Amino acid sequence: MKTASAPGKFDVTGSRKDFPILSQEVNGKPLVYLDNAATSQKPRQVIDRVSHFYGKENANIHRGVHTLSGEATAAYDQARARVARHLHAFHPEEVIFTRGATEAINLVAQSYLRPRLQAGDEILLTEMEHHANIIPWQLLANEVGAKVVAAPVTDEGEIDLPAFASLLSARTRFASFVHVSNTLGTINPVQELIRLCQTRGVPTLLDGCQSVPHWDVDVQALGCDFFVFSGHKVLSPTGIGALWGRKETLNAMPPYQGGGDMIELVSFEKTTFRKVPERFEAGTPHIAGAIGLDAGFAYLEGLDRKAATAHESDLLENAREQLEALGGIRLLGHAPERAGAVSFLVEGAHPHDVGTILDTEGIAIRVGHHCTQPLMRRFKIVGTARASFAFYNTHQEVDALVAGVQKVQRYFN
Repeated sequence: MKTASAPGKFDVTGSRKDFPILSQEVNGKPLVYLDNAATSQKPRQVIDRVSHFYGKENANIHRGVHTLSGEATAAYDQARARVARHLHAFHPEEVIFTRGATEAINLVAQSYLRPRLQAGDEILLTEMEHHANIIPWQLLANEVGAKVVAAPVTDEGEIDLPAFASLLSARTRFASFVHVSNTLGTINPVQELIRLCQTRGVPTLLDGCQSVPHWDVDVQALGCDFFVFSGHKVLSPTGIGALWGRKETLNAMPPYQGGGDMIELVSFEKTTFRKVPERFEAGTPHIAGAIGLDAGFAYLEGLDRKAATAHESDLLENAREQLEALGGIRLLGHAPERAGAVSFLVEGAHPHDVGTILDTEGIAIRVGHHCTQPLMRRFKIVGTARASFAFYNTHQEVDALVAGVQKVQRYFN
């Protein structure tokens, strides 16, 4: 797993005190929350910040001249600036707030790629993409007579790099892939993938939903053309996320949606549009969500992230080792670079039964196809059980997971 050098010891006990939901019981047992790849829990600092906004600051932004509107506007703009710093963007204007990664990908598909895509062109993805990074491209390709092509995944759960390179051709107009697989936990060699695309002049979108929660991302160093993530997977509210792109590229793209606050002048004959970010944020945005996202990133900045990443690595590898030691367990994904999640099958038990029995022990995991049905078909399975970790998880919770799986094995054997 991706780890930093010489980290200090992470204070997991102290961090857990910031997450009120973690202290409750579920089904009479202490909650063991291991579904962080689906959505993270929220620290009190984020909850309080959103509550304070609605209780003391609530107003619309960019329109009012009164005090509350000014304060809300300042808080919203501060959120954009913090996200930009966190991603190492050159300008805050390069961050577009969206409802999440899904909307951000749709924005790029419709606003950037649609004018550039023709019948016979190809969009290159990988077999490990989740549905949000498949369907927007598929819809667009179907509309113009283009084709979605998927680079294969090896039996170990890695991108087949030679195959990826061979699929890049004169017909390839765009490539989009995950930074970290939500199902396999594989950390993709994205800089190499981006380099391969750049040699053919192919623009790239990097889906960072599963990387931003685990380490700091530098979009300049990565070299991608677009980067997307969802706020709810990184300590923040649902319904907020972001698209990053270079300012000159974004300003050259037509608006994706029309509405208020994204215009310069409107008449019934013609409308002219503002530059980014407003040209892509039509209507009243999710103001509280952006302010909560600001609080989420502020919380991350207060952590020893190297130590937190190392702690998550320990949890992941400990879980894999203990599950393998049980016998009768099939782990999915053996890439040398992993983060966040372990997917597994229990011999003789359907994943849904595994999740149901674990829930009786207060253990929350995800089961099913994880919105990666093509990947499930690749491995000829219908789904897996998946435990995914955050810095606030503990080794005692890993032990509880393993004990719960043993209970599943006793039940079915």
